[in-house]
Amino acid sequence: MLITMVFLALILFGAISYAGLNYNLLPSFSTGTITVKTVLTGASPSEIQEKVTRPIEDAITEVEGIDFVSSSSLQNVSSIAIYLKPDVADKQAQQDIERKINQMKSSLPEGIVDPVVNRRSTDDFAIMSLSLTSSNLDGQAFYELIDKNIRPRLSNVQGVGQIMIAGGQPQQVRIELDNTKLQFYNLSPKIVYQAIAANSSSVPGGSITNQQQRLSITINGDYADKDTFNQIVIADNGLGSRIMLTDIATITIAQQETETLNRINGKPGIGIQVFKTNDANAVEVAEGIKKSLSEVKSLYKAQGLDYVIASDQSVYTLSSADAVMHDLFLAVLIVGMVMLLFLHSLRSSLFVLIAIPSAMIPTFIVMAVLGFSLNLMTLLALSLVVGILVDDSIVVLENIFRHLEMGKDKRTAALEGRNEIGFTAVAITLVDVVVFLPMTFAGGLVGNILREFAVVVVVSTLMSLIVAFTVTPILASRFAKLEHINKKSLWGKVISGFESLLNQLKDFYAVSLRYMLGHKRYLFITVLFLMAGSIYLVPAGFIGSSFIGENEKGELSIQLETASEMPIKETNLLALEAEKILLKHPEVRSVYTLVGTQEAINKSVSATLDSMPEDFVFSILKAVYINNDIGRLIWAVGPEGRTPVATGMDIAIFEDGRIKSLYVFLD
Repeated sequence: MLITMVFLALILFGAISYAGLNYNLLPSFSTGTITVKTVLTGASPSEIQEKVTRPIEDAITEVEGIDFVSSSSLQNVSSIAIYLKPDVADKQAQQDIERKINQMKSSLPEGIVDPVVNRRSTDDFAIMSLSLTSSNLDGQAFYELIDKNIRPRLSNVQGVGQIMIAGGQPQQVRIELDNTKLQFYNLSPKIVYQAIAANSSSVPGGSITNQQQRLSITINGDYADKDTFNQIVIADNGLGSRIMLTDIATITIAQQETETLNRINGKPGIGIQVFKTNDANAVEVAEGIKKSLSEVKSLYKAQGLDYVIASDQSVYTLSSADAVMHDLFLAVLIVGMVMLLFLHSLRSSLFVLIAIPSAMIPTFIVMAVLGFSLNLMTLLALSLVVGILVDDSIVVLENIFRHLEMGKDKRTAALEGRNEIGFTAVAITLVDVVVFLPMTFAGGLVGNILREFAVVVVVSTLMSLIVAFTVTPILASRFAKLEHINKKSLWGKVISGFESLLNQLKDFYAVSLRYMLGHKRYLFITVLFLMAGSIYLVPAGFIGSSFIGENEKGELSIQLETASEMPIKETNLLALEAEKILLKHPEVRSVYTLVGTQEAINKSVSATLDSMPEDFVFSILKAVYINNDIGRLIWAVGPEGRTPVATGMDIAIFEDGRIKSLYVFLD
């Protein structure tokens, strides 16, 4: 009774833990990469390189555990990527890098924004990318609607960490100084800038206190319209003569300079990328975003609001998880059928089948405690252990039935049968444990990916041993029964036919074994030939190698990087040409385009396809290269891309402005 209650409790808490687990595509882990981003407005790429990037690089190279450092110096922005050695604690490395930067920050140019140090992880990828369009609003009004109304609404969805907007032009106040008037009033642009900055910042104004409450006073300097700027005083001689901003400048309401553009299937729009928090369920966040988008579309129907979801990680995550769960249930069914054929009894087969949920469901408790999620690796581990979970129970149950055939009662047979075979069952289990346990201590990127897989296998296997020593003997002592097969019945004929097939197989094996033992030389030569042939398959190219096997997602992502001095208008023209090439193919369902500034990626074109043959991918890349003078192309295919983690891959070599070589990496 005690054992029954313990396992019922384990199964109950396991089911509760399962309901609380998050769905993710892959385990959450850090990639061992730390980025440092620094902004210096108005600086050229060469100035960024000499005054920002190089001093920071010199400072952080003293930190232990760094493998190598790469940097990019662009207009206004310095971007540095630090790659750590395996088994280096990234949190400690981030703290050391921040400390080194703080020590040398005083030597950086005046006006620089404090460097931002971040660790990269699998949670840094956007879980959803979409494009919003409006048929009734102009560009400025549409951007204001998204920025002021739609983005806050989406940010309130539980689990959303960040909402990024790409495209559109926000409103700004433009102040154009008149140099002649500045000279007339003996003023410098720096004095004007300081006056505007001093008058447009919010400052605390003290507090008012009475017997009931205390109110804080804030002097709000956030100017929202042109008239407010007209009233700014630049200089005052104290005698009633004032120089207003309108006396020396022209103030207009304009749109900010275009930095990013977005299109969906060639139509202009405003893109939104959704990022989740580290502990959020990607599937639940995506469902919440979709629900909120549906409400927003209905709310702003008069404005002609519409949206297209270009990429949704939750769809692929759920389909992958459903496929693994389908395989899991199919494996349980097949195991049950095999045991029914060998044990000849539905009752005995159920004894063994009960061992699967009894060992598997409590594993979810450990997963919840350790912060694991339901992802491809943990679900794969659960599928793998289905066969392992029944091994111990089958061995114990077979020995119990052997004692029953010796004439012992059910209780005695269960006790003696379990005790007699106990050491063998422990040995079988520990063999599996010692194979997978070292994977939990592996370091580096591979260790991060396989750790959850190994832990789930080890815990489930150990639970199967406990079940074989407790639940299986208890069931046998209560409900075990020797079955006598009636060969005249349908079931008896099926079992007899199966037994006859096994006997024929045993006879064939016996004949083969006698022949091999009499011709040991041929056996030895055959074994050596098979071993040599198996090893030769790898260098001969029959068996390839890759970091992660191909897992088609039906998406093709192409990133095009142009020269740093190319303006966004020229970059946009190249992106348009790439879109036209993609949209010509009938396999393409949708094309989502982001055209960015030098601070990020100059061009990014993403296509969703019904199928993706290799010649189709090659034709697209070749067309993009031949039709444009592009210096670099980075592309990725698959759930997380086929390019190395956190890096791109140069695949074109130019000579005299023409393509000398084109390399396309297809698995």
